[in-house]
Amino acid sequence: MPDADLTQTEADHLIGLAKFRVDARPHPYPSGGGSVSIPLVSEDRREAFSLDLWRARINLTKSTHQNRARQIVPLLRLDIGSAPHRNPDGAEIAGVHLHRYREGFGDKWAEPIPAGIFRDLANPMWTLDDFMRYCNVVEAPLIQASWLP
Repeated sequence: MPDADLTQTEADHLIGLAKFRVDARPHPYPSGGGSVSIPLVSEDRREAFSLDLWRARINLTKSTHQNRARQIVPLLRLDIGSAPHRNPDGAEIAGVHLHRYREGFGDKWAEPIPAGIFRDLANPMWTLDDFMRYCNVVEAPLIQASWLP
């Protein structure tokens, strides 16, 4: 998988690229046990990205938001409500954490979420909005959460 092994410079460039929705069709925010993958593109349309959303079936506060490049390369992943994560060096990251692509390790490393990025992790739609902003999604896809009041 040659495209899965990016240099850190390439990964950082992809993370920093402005990302745009592909079309104006609405996508459902997953209900319990559901997932959705939403296509995004760079402004020049040379790079394709995916915004992946997943929610647990029983513990509805457990969710994952992920931004992928080149179909298979996870660039950023936010894990909420998951078990503690153990990094390759043995360090354990408890609670909500963020995975950022690291050359040679892919998404195997996690870190506590940066301060001031997320307004309210208990609000799924705000969290999604903040995650997209962190991933540099400048034209967000239309996402509807029919399960919200």
